[in-house]
Amino acid sequence: MNINKVYMRQLNLLAVIFFIITSASSQEDIRKLTLDDAVKIARLQSPEALMAKHRFRASYWEYRSYRASYLPSLELDGTLPNFNRSIQRISVPEGELLSERQYAEYSVNAYIRQRIGFTGGQLFLRSGLERLDNFTDSSTITQYLSTPINIGYSQPIFKFNPFKWEKKLEPMKYEEAKKKYIEEMEQVSLTATNYFFNLFLAQIRQKIALVNLANYDTLYKIARGRFNLGKIAENDLLQLELQFLRANAAVDDVRLDVENRLFQFKSFLRIKDDIPIEIIPPSDMNPFKVEASKAIAEARSNNSDALAFVRRLLEAEREVNRAKMDGRFDAELYAVYGLMQSSIEFDQAYTNPLDQQQLSVGIKLPVLDWGVAKGKIKMAESNQELVRTSVEQEQIDFDQEIFLKVARFNMQYNQVKIAAKADTVAQKGYDITKARYMIGRISITDLNIAQTETDNSKSSYINALRTYWVNYYEIRQLTLYDFERKMLIMVDYRELL
Repeated sequence: MNINKVYMRQLNLLAVIFFIITSASSQEDIRKLTLDDAVKIARLQSPEALMAKHRFRASYWEYRSYRASYLPSLELDGTLPNFNRSIQRISVPEGELLSERQYAEYSVNAYIRQRIGFTGGQLFLRSGLERLDNFTDSSTITQYLSTPINIGYSQPIFKFNPFKWEKKLEPMKYEEAKKKYIEEMEQVSLTATNYFFNLFLAQIRQKIALVNLANYDTLYKIARGRFNLGKIAENDLLQLELQFLRANAAVDDVRLDVENRLFQFKSFLRIKDDIPIEIIPPSDMNPFKVEASKAIAEARSNNSDALAFVRRLLEAEREVNRAKMDGRFDAELYAVYGLMQSSIEFDQAYTNPLDQQQLSVGIKLPVLDWGVAKGKIKMAESNQELVRTSVEQEQIDFDQEIFLKVARFNMQYNQVKIAAKADTVAQKGYDITKARYMIGRISITDLNIAQTETDNSKSSYINALRTYWVNYYEIRQLTLYDFERKMLIMVDYRELL
């Protein structure tokens, strides 16, 4: 049978069930939501979507801060003032004296600093001015010390260079965050799909329960008349009465389930009004196949986990390098060249400045550490092997997960067709069984079995639809690729900032 005909028959049947129950309230306002509507609302305003947006923003500004740290920085510092009045020990040729001293210091300095990421060093420029006021009993002596310009450079030698590793890892982390955001939004779509079908299935079960209650009420009344005429046994009457009571209880149960599913659905989509919601199931399915090799290739290229595998290996390599560099001979070079002058007059403090030079080389050489440095290196190397082994296994599991999800998706379209056909057959079988029971050709047991089968077939059909769309969004989430439209899933990240 043509799948579209079977599929439309199921939708028509579900529409009839909805019409039976909702016809009395057809004049009321009802919000009709399709799966696409639910997904769009969830991606726009669900809490998970908003949290994903803010997580991406945090990653973006973290990356911006990293980039800014490699730009020249300008800072000012100053002392306005530093006043000191104290008794201090003073050295003189005859020995030491205690003398009262009063002075005030003022200073202002400007610095420009620039990281040199490749070498791990830092270049800086400094310009400053200091004023010193010495207070005596009879006068105030003022002096100025100017530093028009100082140029300096500090360079670690044979030391671990964190800047070099930052330049490799930080851009990678940002790319990972961008891919992670798309995956989280696909997870929002997936969660919305599950809530959508949870509510749809609950509403269908409520309609079925109400129809069953009406059917058993009619059958029970007919059976009482037959029993009074002696045409059926008391056991058959009791069986129908029991089914009627169970149908009553089922109506209460499914009503509570609908309320619960509706609350979950509206809470996730942040729908705050009380307008009744009618779920409209997907009315068309565009059958397409996904090639496992294509899906695996796209996932390896696009998925954040694939990028995280590379990052984790690089981080492990960084820690090995850190352990090797920190446990050995290292040195640091510090060099400064500049101009300076002092005077009791402000303008003279900048006249004919004198040059100054400073050069220092500090070294550190471990002589005996009882194997501490070697132990740290071995630990880092062991952890690197552990990470490498873990990543290799995770890559295998990752590929296998995609392969299985693709296989399930490619199979699920046929499962929907089978479920649609089974629902049609079950409903037709129930109609025939009910008609035969009405003329006394079969027992109540056969009728109950037919009723159970038709109820289960409707639930199975809806669950088959759910599985199809869940698989669809799972593959999108893993590959960041839309196989229906044959294009990458793209996001304008500027709109998130």
